[in-house]
Amino acid sequence: MTKQTIAFIGLGIMGGPMAGHLLAAGYPLRAYDLNHASLERVAAQGATACGSAAEAAQGAGAVISMVPDSPDVRAVYLGEAGVLAGVAAGTLLIDMSTISPVTAQEVAVKAQEAGCAMLDAPVSGGEVGAREARLSIMVGGEMSAYERAVPLLSHLGKTTYCGASGSGQVVKACNQIQVALNLIGMAEALVLGAKAGVDPAIVVQVLSGGYAQTRVMDVRGSKVLQGDYTPGFRSRFHYKDLNIIREAARAYGASLPASALAHELYSAMQSNGWDELDHSAVVKVIELLSNAQLPTADETTP
Repeated sequence: MTKQTIAFIGLGIMGGPMAGHLLAAGYPLRAYDLNHASLERVAAQGATACGSAAEAAQGAGAVISMVPDSPDVRAVYLGEAGVLAGVAAGTLLIDMSTISPVTAQEVAVKAQEAGCAMLDAPVSGGEVGAREARLSIMVGGEMSAYERAVPLLSHLGKTTYCGASGSGQVVKACNQIQVALNLIGMAEALVLGAKAGVDPAIVVQVLSGGYAQTRVMDVRGSKVLQGDYTPGFRSRFHYKDLNIIREAARAYGASLPASALAHELYSAMQSNGWDELDHSAVVKVIELLSNAQLPTADETTP
C-alpha cells in the first residue's frame, strides 16, 4: 500500500534527522528549508527539494514543520509562500516547533478556516532524541486529528495527547520550567559546596542517591564536573523557551516567580557570550555571582 506524501519544513539539527526517519519508513517526502545545505542533505536521502513551503505542501497528505520560533511558524503557514497558500483542504498540519501557545492557537484557527486540522506537537529530547527517534511528543488539537497523526509521529518518538489546540505548547512550557529550575538548583548546590570546600563530585554523588535526584543531574552532572558544556541543548534555545513561558504566563494570568528568575539567569548567559553552550552552563552565572569557580575533575584528582 502506497504511503501518503509528507511535506517536511525545517531541516535543521532536529528537523533533518526527523525527516530522515520518515524517509526510512517509506514515506515520499517533499522538503523545504531556507538553508540550502540542509535541504540538499535531505534531498540526497531521497526527498524532493522544494522552493517554498507552499510548493512543499502541494499534493501532500500531511505537513510537518520544525522551525525555531513563533514568527517563523507564522511565516511558514501564513506567509505569501506559506503552507496555507499551497495546501489542499483536508490536509493534516503538524507543527512540532516550540512556540507560544497563543501563536499555536492563532495559526490553528487560520488552518481551520482553510479546511485543515492542525496540531501543535512540540518535542523534548533534543538532538540525540531526534537522531534516535526517541522524542517525547506533546500534542494539542482535535482528537480526530491526533489519531490521524499517530502513525506518522510514532516514527519520531512517543506521543502524548495533551488536550485542545495549544495544549501541547503549554505542556512543553511546563517541561522547560522544570528543566530550567532543576539545572539552576544543581548549579547552586555545586557552587555552595565548592565555596565551602566540598568536592563537587561528592555533592553529585550524594544528591543523585536521594530525594534530590533528577534526570538533569543524571545526564549533565558528570559533564559539569568535567567542565564540559558541549551543547546537547543550547542555552539560547532555553532562553527562547523562557521568553515563551513569560508570554504564556501573561496570557493565562499565571504568576511564575521562579521562572522569572530563571529567565534573568539565562539572559545573563546570553550577555556573557555563553549562548551556544549547553543550558547546564547556567552554573557559570552562579559562579560569576558567587566569585567562585568549580574545580574540574582533573583538578580534584589526586
